[in-house]
Amino acid sequence: MSESHGGYYLPQPSYWPLVGSVGLFLALGGFAHFLVDHGSPLWMISGFVILAIMMFGWFGTVIHESGSGAYNAQVDRSFRMGMAWFIFSEVMFFAAFFGALFYMRIFAEPWLGGASNNFFTHQWLYPDYVAHWPSNGPGTVGGKFGQMPAWGLPAINTLILLSSGVTVTWAHWGLKKNNRGQLILGLFMTVALGALFVGLQAFEYHHAYTELNLKLSTGAYGSTFFMLTGFHGLHVTIGAIMLLVVLLRSVKGHFSPHHHFAFEAAAWYWHFVDVVWLGLFIFVYWLA
Repeated sequence: MSESHGGYYLPQPSYWPLVGSVGLFLALGGFAHFLVDHGSPLWMISGFVILAIMMFGWFGTVIHESGSGAYNAQVDRSFRMGMAWFIFSEVMFFAAFFGALFYMRIFAEPWLGGASNNFFTHQWLYPDYVAHWPSNGPGTVGGKFGQMPAWGLPAINTLILLSSGVTVTWAHWGLKKNNRGQLILGLFMTVALGALFVGLQAFEYHHAYTELNLKLSTGAYGSTFFMLTGFHGLHVTIGAIMLLVVLLRSVKGHFSPHHHFAFEAAAWYWHFVDVVWLGLFIFVYWLA
């Protein structure tokens, strides 16, 4: 059993970090092998299965300890600080990709087109290149492509994601009022809206590949478009899974108006996903 020593929480030694390390090694190593040699994805799949088992087991242990009253105020602060730093790291993750997009649009593309006084970037490299955005660069890497319009599925997905931010906040109000029905309904609507968002994004990708010839290999625009929107879609999926777990725990009566950090952590993450999507819609779709 984990113990508290003078107000400081000391967790019991756990084997779950080792299990997670093995799963991560197999998942990433298997993925690299699959990309390079096009071999069997068995090792990669095995790694992801081990990671899933690790997450269920480790988080299950944390939930059990929390429910048994083993945690104190110091643990609650550490959880909050850990989640805050995790979201900050995700902010920096997306900042790097947004930075790459802005650099290409504001600096690299005009330089290649002759806007810079740097002699080598235009006259020597691509004297006939005309700068424009969206672009697949000199040589039209990936062939001709169509731009993804903003006022179609992306606008609908924006409305869906913003609505999900409202429903998760409504669920939080219900939890604070000890209204379990409002909590469960708000969480259910949030998870459903998140699943709808991911489904529509998959439809959008199919349209991009089959009708617009817009692919990850379509030069600068294609690579930044799919890297930014794809990683955001992954984060929406992760956030929806987190909220689904919180929903199932809410149905079992795990949370109270004064003890519900797991809900708050998932809600923080979901609001972060909302804000990132607003940036994507503006700079990747609307102002492209």
